[in-house]
Amino acid sequence: MSSNDPRLAIVAITRHGAQQAAELASKLPQAQVVTSEKFASTFAGLSNPVRAYGGALRDEIGALFEGFDQLVFFVSLGAVVRLIAPHLKSKDEDPGVTVVDDAGRFVIPVLSGHVGGANACAEAVAALLGATPVVTTASDVVKTIPVDILGRELGWRVEAPKLNVTRVSAHVVNGEPIAFVQEAGSPHWWTRPTPLPENIHRFSRFEDVDLARFRAVLWVTQRDIGADTWEQLNERLVVYRPPLEGAAA
Repeated sequence: MSSNDPRLAIVAITRHGAQQAAELASKLPQAQVVTSEKFASTFAGLSNPVRAYGGALRDEIGALFEGFDQLVFFVSLGAVVRLIAPHLKSKDEDPGVTVVDDAGRFVIPVLSGHVGGANACAEAVAALLGATPVVTTASDVVKTIPVDILGRELGWRVEAPKLNVTRVSAHVVNGEPIAFVQEAGSPHWWTRPTPLPENIHRFSRFEDVDLARFRAVLWVTQRDIGADTWEQLNERLVVYRPPLEGAAA
C-alpha cells in the first residue's frame, strides 16, 4: 500500500485487537485509527491520526462508511456483520470491509471484495502482518477472470446490464466455454501467476466466434454494438471499453 491508496481506517475495540492494529498502523501511516478511548494509548507514538470514541462502536459506523474506502476491523466477524448490516447499500457504493482476528492470524474480506477492493486490501494487510488472507470470491478461488472488474487497472470500462455481468460471471467460474474477444486495449490484462483457464478461448475478431459453441462472450472492443447483437446474445455478453489510444487510462 502507498500514499496513493484509497482512504483507509483501522478499527479496534479490544486490548489484543488494539495491539495488532497498532502493528498494522505503524506500517500504514496514512491510515486513520478508530478505537475505544481506553485503548487509545496503545497508538501513542505513531504518526497515524487517531479517533478515540467514548460511546458505542455502532454509532461510528455511519461516518466510517461515508468517510473511507477501506475499513479494516480487528473485531469478530459476527460482530462486524451486525454492525455494518444497517448501512449496506450496494457493491457499487459500499466501502471494502475486512476483518482481522485478534491474534492477527487471518484476514477476511467481508464486503465489496471485488468492486470495493476488499480482496486486494485483505491480501495487502495479510502480507504486512504475516497472516493468511481468507478470500472466498469464486473467481479468485478458482483463479479465473473477474468479470466485474476485468481490466480496471488498465482503465477498461464495463458495458453491460448488471444481470449480464452476474450471469456471465457464473458461467466463467463454473468452467463453461467462454469466448474472449480482444479487438482493442492492452494485451496485458491477465495478471494472475497461473495460466489462463482452459475454458477461456481467445479470439481477435468477434466474427470468428461460433456463438453456438460458447456459453458467454467477453468482448474488448471500441466498436459500436447494435441492439440486434445484444438481443442475439441475450444475457451472455459483457463488453469492455478500453481507453482510446493515446488517452489517459
